[in-house]
Amino acid sequence: MSSGLPGLRGTEHIGFTVPDLDEAEWFFVDVIGCERVYSLGPFEHPDAGDNWMREHLGVHPRTVMRELRFYRCKFGPNFEVFQYDAADGQAPQPRNSDVGGHHLAFYVDDLDAAMAYLARRGIELMGDPTASSKHSEGQRWVYFRSPWGMQFELVSYPDGKAYEKSAAVKLWHPSHPTE
Repeated sequence: MSSGLPGLRGTEHIGFTVPDLDEAEWFFVDVIGCERVYSLGPFEHPDAGDNWMREHLGVHPRTVMRELRFYRCKFGPNFEVFQYDAADGQAPQPRNSDVGGHHLAFYVDDLDAAMAYLARRGIELMGDPTASSKHSEGQRWVYFRSPWGMQFELVSYPDGKAYEKSAAVKLWHPSHPTE
C-alpha cells in the first residue's frame, strides 16, 4: 500500500498568470516583500502543426508565454508568475466559489500592523478581520486583492490554534518551518 508520492518534501512553487508582469512585480517585491530571482521568455511554438503548448500546458497551440518570473517569498513556496498572449482569449479571474478558484495566504506575526501597511499602500482589504472558531480558534484572518483582482489572505495565530493542543500532526507553520 502506498503512503503517498515517493520522495515528497513539500510544495516547491505555486504558478499563476497575471495580466501585467511589471505591475505584479511591484506588488510582490515592493508591497509584499518577495525577491525576484530570475525570468525566462518569451516562449512559443510557431510551427502550425506543433501541439506542444496544448500537450504540455493545456493551452491553445498558438499561445505565447511572453515571460515568466520566479520570486522567493520568505519561508513559503516560490512563485512562478506568468504573462501570456492567449491565442484563444482569456477567461475572467475566478472567484473562490468557482472551480479553480483559489487564494494565497501569507502568515504575518501582527495582523493589525500588516493590514495598516497594506491600506497605506493602497491595497484593497476585503472587510474587517475575522476571528476563527472551533479547531482554528486563536487565528485571525482577512482577505485582500492584488491590483489585478487576485485574492490573497493575511492570517495570524501567534499563540497557536485550538486544534494544536491535542493534535498528533500539526499544519506546517512559516514561523516554525522545520517543525
